Amino acid sequence: MAEFIKVTEQSSLYDNLEQMSVTELLTNLNNEDQKVAIAVRESIPVMAALVEKIVERMEKGGRVFYIGAGTSGRLGVLDASELPPTYGVSPDLVIGLIAGGDKALRSAVESAEDDAHKAWNELKEFDVNELDTLIGIAASGTTPYVIGGLRDARENGLLTGSITCNPNSPVAAEAEYAMEAVVGPEFVTGSTRMKSGTAQK
Repeated sequence: MAEFIKVTEQSSLYDNLEQMSVTELLTNLNNEDQKVAIAVRESIPVMAALVEKIVERMEKGGRVFYIGAGTSGRLGVLDASELPPTYGVSPDLVIGLIAGGDKALRSAVESAEDDAHKAWNELKEFDVNELDTLIGIAASGTTPYVIGGLRDARENGLLTGSITCNPNSPVAAEAEYAMEAVVGPEFVTGSTRMKSGTAQK
C-alpha cells in the first residue's frame, strides 16, 4: 500500500507572515489558491466515474449523503442546501450531515468527530438503502466520524466516495471512489479551511 502522508499538516512554504505587507500576504494567498484548480483537475477521472454511478442510482430513487466534521462537514451541508434553490432538486435527494449536528454549523462541538459509529447511526434515521450514496469529506483523511461512516455504509451496500486532501488516507481506503485533491501545505500551517476547503467545495 502507498504511504499515507499528511501533507495538510506540513509546515507552510512561507515564513514570517507577520512581516509581510498586506499586498504580499494577499498575493501569496492568491498564488497558493491557484494550486487548487490543478489539484481538483487530477481528481476528475474518479469524480466522473462516481457521478455516473450516482446518476444510475438516483434514477432509481437513490439519494446522496455527505458526512464530515468541522469545515468539511459545513461544506457538505452547504452544498446540499444550495442544490434545491439552484437546480430545483428536492431537499430530500441530497442531504448533508455534520459531526455534532446543526449546532456544529456555527460553533465547534468538541470530540464530535471522534465517534466512528455516530455517522452510521445518523444515516439509519434516513432509512438508507443500497440505492443511496455516501460521500465522506475530510481534509486530513483521518476523521473517525467519516472513516466509520464510510466503512459501515460500504458494508451495508451503499455506494461510497470520499473527498480528501492528503494522499492514501484512511478515509480514502474506505471509499470505492476516492477523490484526493492534494493542494500541498496550507499558507497558514495546518489551516485546512484554506486551500483544502476550497478544493473540497
